[in-house]
Amino acid sequence: MASASHSLCLLLVLLPLSTVTAQTPGNISLGSSLSTNDENRSWVSPSGEFAFGFYRLPSTDRFLLSIWFDKIPEKTIVWTANGDSPVQGGSKVELTTDGQLVLTDSQGRVIWRAEPTNGSVTSAAMLDTGNFVLTSKDSAILWQSFDVPTDTILPSQKLRFRSELSSRLTKTEYSKGRFRLLLRADGNLVFYLVNLPTEYRYNAYWVSDSQLGFKLSFHNPNIAQTNDFYQRTTFDFDGVLRQYVYPKTGSGSGSWSAVSFEPRNLCTAITSDLGSGACGFNSYCKMDDEERPICLCPPGYSFLDPNNTFSGCKQDFVSQSCSLGAEARFELREMVDTDWPLSDFELYSPISEEKCGEFCLSDCFCAVAIFRNGNCWKKKLPLSNGKLDSSVGGKALIKVSKDI
Repeated sequence: MASASHSLCLLLVLLPLSTVTAQTPGNISLGSSLSTNDENRSWVSPSGEFAFGFYRLPSTDRFLLSIWFDKIPEKTIVWTANGDSPVQGGSKVELTTDGQLVLTDSQGRVIWRAEPTNGSVTSAAMLDTGNFVLTSKDSAILWQSFDVPTDTILPSQKLRFRSELSSRLTKTEYSKGRFRLLLRADGNLVFYLVNLPTEYRYNAYWVSDSQLGFKLSFHNPNIAQTNDFYQRTTFDFDGVLRQYVYPKTGSGSGSWSAVSFEPRNLCTAITSDLGSGACGFNSYCKMDDEERPICLCPPGYSFLDPNNTFSGCKQDFVSQSCSLGAEARFELREMVDTDWPLSDFELYSPISEEKCGEFCLSDCFCAVAIFRNGNCWKKKLPLSNGKLDSSVGGKALIKVSKDI
């Protein structure tokens, strides 16, 4: 490997609305179909690097109509048609004789269909770029997966203005998650949180500062030639946009490696007036040793859904009653550099840490007190925008039952 730094670039620009010419003639004829029951459940690109077809979710009889990297052991998905609605065995995708690409379930119900532009589809093709296309007689592209991205962008892919990427719900759950990436009409990228299932947009937490286009550059001193690696840029389930590389020759780690990402610290990037923040309610965000955000529960709390750590945490004890003397059954657990900045309902200043804790214990509405620089904030449930980071400073005093 060369020691010099090389730049891997992804350029997101406006794609003209007019049709473009396909790179290769279509090789999938009208009337062709794939079934989840077939031994071969995919159509493969000429090089064999990409496949379009049914991806079986691990340990289930459920399938996604997807595009994935097909030459590597980890069949990494880059596009899905039905992430929110996996189909069961017996489902089929067909390029009908009248040029419609349709996914039907085992009962024959239409789950998804492509919507080509004006023109008559005569064939389809899985291209070596990772783009699945429907083409006309003169090889004009009438529909392409590149125009309807899900969570991943490939090196030759161009985004239209107002295109949007959606994160997955979890690393292994392909339904839409809480994070969105939007290429605005002014050429800037915007990352923001949404409320599921209404898609109401919360505050943006990362915005590019470029005009009329956005260029995201990545640097990795260990990469000599970018064509020696498979590449993808994915808006991950944790709300971070990362560019990944994978060695084609089997040298190196033999796995996907993130060469750069934005935002650098999701935990400190997000503070939303509404919603729970980077992690779910009553949890907190922390950057791990691999610079990835993780969600954790404070003392006395546990995950609502252990399979989705972004779902928030619940109390493992009965809340303090407001009866006289109830505080005797509770104590405070300390967490340094931790805060839930938008959950306070009272402020004392100046005050000592000891008094801050006493005031929280004696108040049946106080779930957490934050002490910092002679200030004491009382916090109420549900706690939101939780984060543990050295930039936070101070100390959180978590009220828990003495019985746990």
